[in-house]
Amino acid sequence: MKIFVPGRICLFGEHSDWAGGYRRINAAIEEGYTLITGTDQGVYAEVQPHPTALVLTSALPGGEKVGPYEIPMEPSALLAEAQTGGFWSYIAGVAYQILTHYHVRGLVIDNYLTDLPTKKGLSSSAAICVLTARAFNRTYDLKMTIRGEMELAYQGEITTPSRCGRMDQGCAFGNRPILMTYDGDRLDVKELQVPENLYFVIVDLQAKKDTMEILARLNRSYPFAENQIERGVQQLLGPINRRLVHQAVDALQAGDGERLGALMIEAQAFFDRYAAPACPEELTAPVLHRVLDYEPLRPHIWGGKGVGSQGDGSAQFFTRSAADQQAVIEIIERDLAMPCLKLTLRSGLKVRKAVIPAAGFGTRLFPASKATKKELFPIVDQDGIAKPAILLIIEEALRAGIDEVIIIVQQHDLAAFHSFFNVQVTIENYNKLPRHFQEYAQRILEIGRHVTFAIQATQEGFGHAVFSAREAVGNAPFLLMLGDHIYRSDGGASCAQQLLEAYNEHSISVLGLRRTPESMIGNFGTLTGIWLDDERLMSVTEFAEKPTIDSARANLRVPGLPESEYLTVFGQYIIKPQIFDYLEEHITNNVRERGEFQLTSALDRLRQEDGFLGLVVDSQRYDIGLPQYYLETLKAFGPSGSA
Repeated sequence: MKIFVPGRICLFGEHSDWAGGYRRINAAIEEGYTLITGTDQGVYAEVQPHPTALVLTSALPGGEKVGPYEIPMEPSALLAEAQTGGFWSYIAGVAYQILTHYHVRGLVIDNYLTDLPTKKGLSSSAAICVLTARAFNRTYDLKMTIRGEMELAYQGEITTPSRCGRMDQGCAFGNRPILMTYDGDRLDVKELQVPENLYFVIVDLQAKKDTMEILARLNRSYPFAENQIERGVQQLLGPINRRLVHQAVDALQAGDGERLGALMIEAQAFFDRYAAPACPEELTAPVLHRVLDYEPLRPHIWGGKGVGSQGDGSAQFFTRSAADQQAVIEIIERDLAMPCLKLTLRSGLKVRKAVIPAAGFGTRLFPASKATKKELFPIVDQDGIAKPAILLIIEEALRAGIDEVIIIVQQHDLAAFHSFFNVQVTIENYNKLPRHFQEYAQRILEIGRHVTFAIQATQEGFGHAVFSAREAVGNAPFLLMLGDHIYRSDGGASCAQQLLEAYNEHSISVLGLRRTPESMIGNFGTLTGIWLDDERLMSVTEFAEKPTIDSARANLRVPGLPESEYLTVFGQYIIKPQIFDYLEEHITNNVRERGEFQLTSALDRLRQEDGFLGLVVDSQRYDIGLPQYYLETLKAFGPSGSA
């Protein structure tokens, strides 16, 4: 498989990661806070398992290959290589930590491209370490979360001569911004979202700095300050940093570019005032300040500051627009002869489309399903109106902010669905309707403007049905809702809205979950994972489609749940578009399960390669796929029901 890991740039909060670590010794020290994000550039590799060794190759900037270099997958050999320093040592250090914690074999890692500059405060070494941890995790399905990968990468890097801070491995979270909090040995991470694209430029100052000397001098201020300069460093990396970082987080999430730029200028001024006296030889940084003060840049930027350990290494500018970003690069490269990199914080692809499979025959509801599709069976809603089941599902999707609903149908059923959503009843019948029904008849046509159709030519499983919507969905995440399940929230937000909120916060595929008795799990997709909060959101580590009880007891226990309960799929998902590639592979290679192309195995591969969240939704699900369940739904769902 191919893996990409970006570099890391600290937007705010340099040095506070290691400073916050001193709280282990002096509790009066302020917690550390950093606001970081991944770069647009990074490390690319193709990986595959190897029975006995690490086999490593790497491409130099000019394209020339170095390697293959082989290290036995044995603790002593890996540790010896890690302690030599250099590119291979980072991979060996992480492999040593992996082998300490897991039973794995080796890897072939072909680092075929690196477009991330080294030794410029962008954590190229951390990117290599995270890539190695992720390669082992995905190849051997070690069930690590992103936090787990980040921790193994950190332990691997400090196995080498490098003494990186805990901030560097934040590149594991990719290109989205994150707030990291450091309290002694404890690390908290909060993922952030931006409402619109933000544009930065990173400048290689083409000068020299001694990072080790900077760190050594600043560390003299800890754990106890003994003079005015050291007290100033603690003030800078403590309360001043806390205020600046949290105000920057607020500005970032509000898309307030002017405020964010002003905070950058303020942060640099405080750094010059309090940190530079501790190491004036390195932190006076004349080259950095010449670039930050370059007058022709001012019309194009909101602000700028140093990067990493500061000094004359790199600078960052926050520009006013994409056009200004390009203008800043052209000015700096033309006038100052310094290379630049683009960095764009993207708002992320919004979930705008929903998919509802409705192409099945409805075998279990025969002969009623011969007369009409089960998705068109009537349900009396809380407003007292008898509605086709699929209309209730679509209304929930639209209320959650979905713009387009794609219904997957068989060709011979298209006319019935199309007529319902797009053709008004005859004028004679319309005039017979009471006023509130006439208004609702108009409402159905309004809903129909948001409905499109995809054809499933042959019925070959749930995965095959979802694949039929590929062209209609395009390259964007989508909401998947089952056509024979109806949902009702126990609180204010609908099930779909709860899932959308989780996706918007984390930018990872997410599926709804519910707690299910052991006796019923043979009817549902079942999963387990690692809780990320108070037993509501989890990182999924394993899927199983309708498992046996023995298999579930062995593999699908969930921490915190009674032994008689498991987590099963609720019937709504938000899925990234990579799922279509995996389904296409199954269909092309005729990879079937129980005679059909299933979705669960493709979801499990998406979990391995990109991560998957499960959310225990505050909602009820009503299944109309069996006669007895349909009867229960009619009793429970309407205005007089218990729901």
